[in-house]
Amino acid sequence: MRSLDRGVAALAERQHGVVSRTQLLDAGLGSGAIELRLARGRLHRVHAGVYAVGHPILTPEGRWMAAVLSGGAGAVLSYRSAAAHWGIRQEGSRPAEVTVARILRSRPRLLFHRSSLPDDEVAVREGIPVTTVPRTLFDLAAVIPLHQLNRAVNEAEIRRLWDPLSLDDLLIRHPRRPGAAVLRAVLATPGAGITRSELEDRFLELLRGARLPRPGTNVPIEVNGVWIEPDCTWREQRLIVELDGNATHATRSAFESDRARDRALVAGGWRVMRITWRQLHDEPEALTRDLRASLTARPVANLRRA
Repeated sequence: MRSLDRGVAALAERQHGVVSRTQLLDAGLGSGAIELRLARGRLHRVHAGVYAVGHPILTPEGRWMAAVLSGGAGAVLSYRSAAAHWGIRQEGSRPAEVTVARILRSRPRLLFHRSSLPDDEVAVREGIPVTTVPRTLFDLAAVIPLHQLNRAVNEAEIRRLWDPLSLDDLLIRHPRRPGAAVLRAVLATPGAGITRSELEDRFLELLRGARLPRPGTNVPIEVNGVWIEPDCTWREQRLIVELDGNATHATRSAFESDRARDRALVAGGWRVMRITWRQLHDEPEALTRDLRASLTARPVANLRRA
């Protein structure tokens, strides 16, 4: 029995502290042995047929793993729980969400969705079967507000959670699935999916066409003892341009850190301009005019010396 217990403990360690009744039976424990361990506090019931081993306190990963085990073979973490597991959205206090291929009745702490998922829409993250990031975003589009979906898409881009099967591929595969129209609206937003390198290339192309001097790109500068790496820098003119794409500047934390960095740069005698993809795309003439004026203006540092 000690050998069986060691095997159960090793299994639980691989599964974030939880095991299923089926796994215990397969390991050689009978129903009576399971009940005895429940009575003695070696097992703790999490859901029907799913137990925590050793103690009842579970990490978020343990709760997600328990929810998946409760769904049986082929179950995967999905929707808001999958988004939380990927780190692109906070789950809050909602029930854990799991997708299964058959009809299962939801429970107070478990919400089951029915769908047959192709293999390329499922992944394993930290040992937990979960919908891929694109499939997770597709599912979210049907159940959360548009602004929250935009934030989740942005966070996925910031974390570089790429997948061979893109959102566009899923829209072709599931054109009438709930959430498809909302997801198309997100992808149609100017700048959606534009990477930092693409934004930089378009900006440098604008400068070449306007015959404006080329900046240093991603060159670290020291400001009051702190090293900062702006997108584009003209040292002589003391001018910095930051290129704000959806993928790198749209979240609240990024907004706050951008403004703190701008404040430090201005205090250090630099001028800072922020340029978006939409401005590059829709207002190239006005943007060129403002850049030319800024590059020909006398730098603040020179004015102080004069």
